[in-house]
Amino acid sequence: MRKIILMTQVSLDGYIEGPERQIDWHLVDDELHQHFNDELRSMGGFLSGRVTHELMAGFWPTADADPANAGPMAEFAGIWRDMPKYVYSRTLQRADWNTTIVRDVVPEEVAALKAAPGGDLTLSGADLTASFLRHDLVDAYRIYVHPVRIGRGKPLFPPADGGPVPLRLEGTRAFGNGVALLRYGRP
Repeated sequence: MRKIILMTQVSLDGYIEGPERQIDWHLVDDELHQHFNDELRSMGGFLSGRVTHELMAGFWPTADADPANAGPMAEFAGIWRDMPKYVYSRTLQRADWNTTIVRDVVPEEVAALKAAPGGDLTLSGADLTASFLRHDLVDAYRIYVHPVRIGRGKPLFPPADGGPVPLRLEGTRAFGNGVALLRYGRP
């Protein structure tokens, strides 16, 4: 069965974006971008919220046509276009580039998606992540901690009921730019 993997970037103080949705503090160099490509290439699909999807759809469909976006960036454009995408939105009416619109996070529907053939599914987007966490639908975590404190913004993990959720450390990796990957799974 496929897993739902939360794959996200976070500041050292726990924010995934600034108060105005800024992500300009992300330190994505060629080494880290190539790592993302290698990880994402084997996935079976991208799960994202509308805001994240629109951000991605506004850049990646033609990013490899720009000579300034060579190397891993150009490579990711092809990965993004070809990958099945599931965008969770109650308002989006249309989406291109191999995208299915899903209206609500329904645990039974997510279970059916996990049971389908293919690679694991990567989860992104602040609000969608919060919804998946509320429903206890995240199987694994790949958290990329950037060496920066941004002070305020949207936290990766919003306050939640239910007590501690035990996780098992599966690995770590340090990148040359100071980003640290923390890989956790469910016991």
